Amino acid sequence: MKLATLVTNTDDSAFAHARDLDDVKFAKLIAMVRPDWQVSAFNVKDGVFPDDPAAFDGVMITGSPASVHDGTPWIARLEELIRQMVGQGLPVFGACFGHQAIATALGGTVGYNPDGWALGLVETQVTAPAPWMGDGGRFALYAAHKEQVTEPPAGVRILTETPGCPVGGFAIGAHVYTTQYHPEIEPQFMADLLDEIADEVPQDVLAQARTTLANPPDQKAFAETIAQFFETARG
Repeated sequence: MKLATLVTNTDDSAFAHARDLDDVKFAKLIAMVRPDWQVSAFNVKDGVFPDDPAAFDGVMITGSPASVHDGTPWIARLEELIRQMVGQGLPVFGACFGHQAIATALGGTVGYNPDGWALGLVETQVTAPAPWMGDGGRFALYAAHKEQVTEPPAGVRILTETPGCPVGGFAIGAHVYTTQYHPEIEPQFMADLLDEIADEVPQDVLAQARTTLANPPDQKAFAETIAQFFETARG
């Protein structure tokens, strides 16, 4: 398969450039389970969009420190593209900001988390598994967000939830799949990120997030659900 990654991450810091950027992170994520798939990246946050998304078998939309409420032209263009892709039935997966952008593009609402920052490893409970998720259960994935979907678009199937985040992920038919969390983030990056933002978050939140570094994320297992999502949608 050929996938396109729409990179929305606006972090242009030395910290970011000293590590894999999101184009590489998402390519590595897919390569964990489908090493023969091709993944191309487009920096939509810089105004670089694919000429024809339908030339790909599916699209992934990354996370970002940006907010869907920032009002920037690239976000408006992205949301218009999301509506176009969903209308065409092109398979679209979104993580964190991608999840939120899909929601707002389709009429949902995004707001601040009632409990503030969500950081570190979080267990997401599968409440209504999609066909590509097997029997459900739980997935441990990293969180790094202050906003979340507070009202999902009409007609979605809510797939996962966590305490304080009732819309942890959703699906629309067989062609939209989202998660509020970060399956692309590996343990070392999360450890480094917590050090990088230590002065920007409440110390109790930081301390709790650091305790979660003792356990690994279910990165490969969740990557398999993404791959099966694209396979299901194209099947």
